[in-house]
Amino acid sequence: MMKTTPFTEKHISLGAKMHEFAGYNMPIEYSGIIDEHLTVCRSVGVFDVSHMGEFWVKGPRALSFLQKVTSNDVSVLTPGRVQYSCFPNEEGGIVDDLLVYQYEPEKYLLVVNASNIEKDWAWCTAHNTEDVLLENASDRMAQLAVQGPLALDTLQKLTDINLSAIPYYHFTHGMLAGEREVIISNTGYTGAGGFELYFRPEAALKVWTAIFEAGMPFGIKPVGLGARDTLRLEMGFCLYGNDLNDTTSPLEAGLGWITKFIDGKNFIGRPVLERQKEEGVTRRLIGFELLDRGIPRPGYLLYAADGQVEIGHVTSGTMSPLRKVGIGMGYVKPEYAIPGTEICMDMRGRKLKARVVKPPFRK
Repeated sequence: MMKTTPFTEKHISLGAKMHEFAGYNMPIEYSGIIDEHLTVCRSVGVFDVSHMGEFWVKGPRALSFLQKVTSNDVSVLTPGRVQYSCFPNEEGGIVDDLLVYQYEPEKYLLVVNASNIEKDWAWCTAHNTEDVLLENASDRMAQLAVQGPLALDTLQKLTDINLSAIPYYHFTHGMLAGEREVIISNTGYTGAGGFELYFRPEAALKVWTAIFEAGMPFGIKPVGLGARDTLRLEMGFCLYGNDLNDTTSPLEAGLGWITKFIDGKNFIGRPVLERQKEEGVTRRLIGFELLDRGIPRPGYLLYAADGQVEIGHVTSGTMSPLRKVGIGMGYVKPEYAIPGTEICMDMRGRKLKARVVKPPFRK
């Protein structure tokens, strides 16, 4: 049987189209992907992301443990800061990408992808030679992402905390919608601004109802995973399982900025990734937009401009709801990764012209 979130019955009652995702019965769309996408870009939308995983890492050697298992430099965090990072494996691939929250100097929260909860938990416990306290809190947290330019105005009605004082990739915790100890994080996966909220599952419907009452004057809507995907793709954000996996390295994926080769940080896979940095990679993740009419889909092959030389493949693609052009991401040989380079995409035997561009696609 599929797993549920504290909001599953609410989604069904609102008429959402439901489908399995990462083992959960999740809403794919309500009023339509394009309508929901534009709602988030122009006003405010709410995503149920309670399927995501949350691990606590606690203890005197929590920092040492995280410096070993993640690629980014956790030592720069201070309480209230958030960091994007990944778990590299011994071959330089990516076990998962994640967010690292520093709650206290010896207390961190890791937020991982829903499809990788069991894999990530096994990875962390297998590499816990620092004897830190690991706690899998995934089933004891509900999470909503309130996203869009009017998200702050909506949520500010529900708390005395000055939300405008929370910088991007920072968080706080306190009272919101009458619920204590809500984690309020200025993060998101849409590029439209907003907050991600973590709270007890028992308070889920109370918080949901309060948010929608507060956002009613702004045209707030529930949003499904379909629009979450088109929104992240317009921003060029990677999706694990499409653009990232156990065989793609952060350097190939353009994530060198979260891969820190600093003294004393001997993270898993560092020797392989250092060699890649010195010698160069054999493929790079690009963004591209179609010059011909069509929609990129994962697995489509990419070719040089002449349509003869195969250079890579598509990992993510859609028709941009804002731009009304086909946009995609994919891995190609490095010499074809320069923005402005013209390439082709094979769509069921038709070679469509495309151009390499640097995301975001949404300006």
